[in-house]
Amino acid sequence: MEIDWNETYAAIWRQQKLRLRPVISIDPVSLNSLIGIDHQKDELVRNTERFIANKPANNALLWGARGTGKSSLVKAILNEFQPKGLRLIEVFKNDLRNLPDIVDEIRGLPQKFIIYCDDFSFEENENTYVVLKTVLDGSIELPPENVILYATSNRRHLMPEYMKDNLDTKVVDGEVHYSDTVEEKMSLSDRFGLWLSFYQPNMDGYLKIVDSYFPNIKGGREELHEAAKLFATIRASKSGRTARQFYNYHSTQDE
Repeated sequence: MEIDWNETYAAIWRQQKLRLRPVISIDPVSLNSLIGIDHQKDELVRNTERFIANKPANNALLWGARGTGKSSLVKAILNEFQPKGLRLIEVFKNDLRNLPDIVDEIRGLPQKFIIYCDDFSFEENENTYVVLKTVLDGSIELPPENVILYATSNRRHLMPEYMKDNLDTKVVDGEVHYSDTVEEKMSLSDRFGLWLSFYQPNMDGYLKIVDSYFPNIKGGREELHEAAKLFATIRASKSGRTARQFYNYHSTQDE
């Protein structure tokens, strides 16, 4: 089925059917609803604005702790800029070998496309990332001007790092010359011109996120905060995801 990108704002690649499936219900998360990541929002908004305006823009790697808003920020960017012609295609990591074919389908269209890959990392013997190099840098054909890659990962360098990889690293004339193994592992993340790091907030930051989910609570918030702290302690996490899970849990207690 051919997608009408005038009416469709996002799609997901389905490997078994070798086609893009339009997304009917898009997560409505907004930029204003994301608390505690103002710097990351500003940087990704600025990069996306340049991309839409046909100015030089970078592929972006959003990396850091789980549940800290990386994926939500990408979805909020789509919601913010889809009226200006921005579209998003989600491709799972295991399906990246199909990326050149996907890009061929959208190259030259009037819309601007984010190729979005969540949990973007590779194990030692994987070679799927090789396909990405041609999409990011081009080959004999230049990379398309209407496509950019936004990826999220828990790893900064995307591939596992081992102490043995550094054994052949040398310092020559005051400059570090990495081993071939390290160079290979760093080469993929280096192709992302924009790196945005995400960290779990402190307790005050976590409670601000919790408060954003309960704007109309009556009375003092001390009891709510104590319950939220206990919830975070049990899960050993103070992330935005934990705050959302606490909201889901606490709301059911009031029914």
